[in-house]
Amino acid sequence: MTNQKPSLMLVDGMALLFRAFYATAVSGQFMINSKGIPTNGIHGFVKHMFTAVSAFKPTHLAVCWDMGSKTFRTELFPDYKGNRGEAPVELIPQFDLVKEVVESFDIPNIGLAGFEADDCIGTIANHAKEEAHVSILTGDQDILQLLDDRISVILMKKGYGNYLVHTPQTFKEEKGITPRQMIDLKALMGDTSDNYPGVKGIGEKTALKLLQEFEHVEGIISNLDKLSKSQKIKIEQDFDMLHLSRKLAEIKCDVPVNCSLESASLKIEKEKAENKLMELELRGLGRLFPQEEAHIS
Repeated sequence: MTNQKPSLMLVDGMALLFRAFYATAVSGQFMINSKGIPTNGIHGFVKHMFTAVSAFKPTHLAVCWDMGSKTFRTELFPDYKGNRGEAPVELIPQFDLVKEVVESFDIPNIGLAGFEADDCIGTIANHAKEEAHVSILTGDQDILQLLDDRISVILMKKGYGNYLVHTPQTFKEEKGITPRQMIDLKALMGDTSDNYPGVKGIGEKTALKLLQEFEHVEGIISNLDKLSKSQKIKIEQDFDMLHLSRKLAEIKCDVPVNCSLESASLKIEKEKAENKLMELELRGLGRLFPQEEAHIS
C-alpha cells in the first residue's frame, strides 16, 4: 500500500474565505476578538478547509489566492469584475491574517500579482498531475474547465461538508460539452459575475447548441453561413467582444508559480498551529486538524 500515488488538494482560498465570511456576516456575527479584530471569515475558512480534508483525505495541500484586483484581465478589459464593490470593512483585516493562519499550518500560500488564484491553480494542477491525483476545492464553476482524467473539482455546496465532485465524465453528462469547451461557452454567453458580455443576445441554450454542432468558437465562425440569420448578425456585430471574452474566460496554465509536492506535504505541527489560533482567539478549531493515522483497523 505504501506506493500509492500522492493526492494534492488545491484550495481556492478566496472562494472559501468569502463563503465563510458572508455566511455569518448576514446575521452580523463577525466574531470580534478582544483586540477588535473580526475573525468570522478565518474561522469558517479553517472549518471549510479541514472538513474537506477529512472528507477527501489528501496527502498534500496548498492554498491559492488572488493578489489584488489588477490582473492581465483588467488590462485587457478594464470593466472585468467591475461590478464588484469594495470588500466589507470587517473582511479587510482577515485577508492577511488568514494567510498567516495557513502558514502556521505549514501549508503553502500561493499567489502572483497580475494573475488570479484560478491561474495559479491551473498552473500547479497541470504540473502536479504528472505525479499526484489533483483535486481542486472551490465554489466557483469557472474552474471546471480544468477537469481532466487526473484533475477533479470539488464544488462546495451550502453549509459544511456538502460537495458536488466533478470529473470530465460527470461534467459531460451535465452540460453535454467537454470541460475545455466551457471556455468557448463563456466566450459566447459572457459572464455576469465577472462582468463581461460575450455576444449580446446569445444565452446558454443557444451557446451550448452551437458548441455541440461546431465544437468551438473558430468552428462557429468558419460556419457562419450555416447559422440562423439572427445568430449570424449577433456574432458579426460582437466579433471582437467574442474573442476578448474568450481570452478573459480562459484560465492560464503557464504562469510563473510553482509548488513542489514536498513543500505541500500535509504535516501540521499542532502546537505551532494552536498558538496561532489562540493568538486570534479562535477556539475549538484544533480538533479539526487531520489526525495521525495511528493504526489501521
